[in-house]
Amino acid sequence: MPRKPPKTYLTLKKKHPGLLRAVEALGEAARKAGPLDDKTAHLIQLAAAAAVRSEGSVHSHVRRAKEAGATPAEIRHALLLLTSTIGFPTVAAALTWAGDVLGK
Repeated sequence: MPRKPPKTYLTLKKKHPGLLRAVEALGEAARKAGPLDDKTAHLIQLAAAAAVRSEGSVHSHVRRAKEAGATPAEIRHALLLLTSTIGFPTVAAALTWAGDVLGK
């Protein structure tokens, strides 16, 4: 069963539909601009979401990476790889947020 988008997203989409269409089109264009597959692209976006400590984006990109074929082990490893770059506390938080989607 597909997950309902977050309330904040739905509110923004209702109030600013043109803006949300543009943001979504930009994301799609960026993914199509190069040779990376969707799984790799979402793992990279997951890493960026973790780096900026965006819990909602981590949730979103964990779901999207899973839908693109990433395993829970690959998702957790992508986050663990960030430890020396963004620090253990930030990685630990991101792993907790990933666990919200993946289960413990």
